[in-house]
Amino acid sequence: MERLVGKIALITGAASGIGLATSEVFLRNGATVIMTDRDSESGNAAAESFATPKTCRFLAHDVASESDWRKVMNTIEAEFGALDILVNNAGIQLTRSLEETTLDDWRHVFGINAEGTFIGTRMAIEVMKHRGGSIINVASTYSMVADGLNAAYCASKAASRHFTKAAALYCADRNYKIRVNSVHPGVIMTPMLEREIVAVSAERGLPDTTAVEAEWRRISPLGIGEGVDIAEGILYLASDASKYVTASDLVIDGGHISR
Repeated sequence: MERLVGKIALITGAASGIGLATSEVFLRNGATVIMTDRDSESGNAAAESFATPKTCRFLAHDVASESDWRKVMNTIEAEFGALDILVNNAGIQLTRSLEETTLDDWRHVFGINAEGTFIGTRMAIEVMKHRGGSIINVASTYSMVADGLNAAYCASKAASRHFTKAAALYCADRNYKIRVNSVHPGVIMTPMLEREIVAVSAERGLPDTTAVEAEWRRISPLGIGEGVDIAEGILYLASDASKYVTASDLVIDGGHISR
């Protein structure tokens, strides 16, 4: 059953990983999808492979830039007339010891993971509040548990998680009919995780990544997940099946935080 027929969806960080998988799942469920990313080459290639320009298109977009957000929203309103779903998926991870993490590092991570989510949510509310919609912020299990080599990432995702709840209450109190929820992926095989494995291996001075990858596999009882595992959860929150769900945390982690 196509669960998003007639819906206009914006997915950030859509050129790879969870964003790419979510774009594919949304298209399969009847949505019109606007994919955005800083990686224009991969994003354009993906959009062209998925569908016609009437159902899927790509826009270059730095989520840390307020002016980029305004351009994207203006384009969506001009070409599609509405926005029903926003998936704030774009994010970065910085694997670095706390003592070596600079203030610039911290601000860079927060600029994308927390501020990007804030800007996108605020602008989406402007567009959605007259007919309702669903905003899904992709956070992380690291918003709930911590890791010593990822202080900035953990803190930024915790900020995104709590902001989600505040935004959900704001919309509900004004009867905007906009639901705002967060998804918390665990260990998912994405380009970001691949970079994390390489970084941790280098931090430890290991000759290859075999040992670190094995550790990641052991962290979650069900092992390393796939992007589509998260995309299916995002689909639920985007669809009318979750019409009574807001300010919620959807943890999809293969049991990671239960260890």
